Amino acid sequence: MTATLPAVAHRPARRPARRAKAATLVVLAIVPLLLALAGPLIAPHTIDTPVTAPFATPGDGALLGGDQLGRDVLSRVLHGGTMLIAGALLVAVVVTLTATVIGCIAVLRPALGRVVERGADIAILLPPLLGIMLIALAWPGGGRWAVIAAAVALGVPYAVRVVAAAASPLATAGYVEAALARGESTPYIALREILPNLRATVLTLFGLRFVEAVYVISMAGFLQIGPQPPASDWSLMVRENASGILLNPWAVIAPSLAIALLATTVNLVTVSLTPDATKAVTR
Repeated sequence: MTATLPAVAHRPARRPARRAKAATLVVLAIVPLLLALAGPLIAPHTIDTPVTAPFATPGDGALLGGDQLGRDVLSRVLHGGTMLIAGALLVAVVVTLTATVIGCIAVLRPALGRVVERGADIAILLPPLLGIMLIALAWPGGGRWAVIAAAVALGVPYAVRVVAAAASPLATAGYVEAALARGESTPYIALREILPNLRATVLTLFGLRFVEAVYVISMAGFLQIGPQPPASDWSLMVRENASGILLNPWAVIAPSLAIALLATTVNLVTVSLTPDATKAVTR
């Protein structure tokens, strides 16, 4: 009679492959991020100096051709990602931290949890585009900070619901009940007992919020709610050069690909770095 090894015995062998995949995705994400951040240093031309005819095709002196004013498309693309990445990163960090703290505390205080849930339900009903326009247009001076504030305000309610749903089963765990019996404070239990067991949820939420922030900021830029001409911004470039897409498609394709590549690579890296489900709830 032969014994059959349990399936669990084969799981450790998958770890090196998972780590190699995660490392590969991290490298793939770092390259476009570094290129976007270092773009202003390696751009061949300034962002406001015409170097070709309007909507000139790629050629000498302009690798991706010219935009509607004859400015170098490549140089403007290299300049256009820094503020977008910084804004999306700020939104993702603020939304994730705020939602994590509120969500963990809400599951320990039912009264607060009901208030948070009802408030989130109402806020989620607000159409994102309408919310961006209301907040951005009411902000003194408008601009990029208005869009960031709108992205944070619109992102927190949904993120709180996600964290609260993931933390709810942990609120009745034995170690949480033991901490309550010891008389520990609510912030202590939320941050020291519940939060460490939400690593997978928080990391995934951060990645999703970053991608969402990229699209929200880009959409606002396309609608000219955020950055204004002559600023070099990927979404603004798409709007400005849409009329000449048949003359020089790269004036629209290049910034569009940059936005898509940024969002996709960051999301893939976040998913690859997320702990296994079996490790997400540990003590």
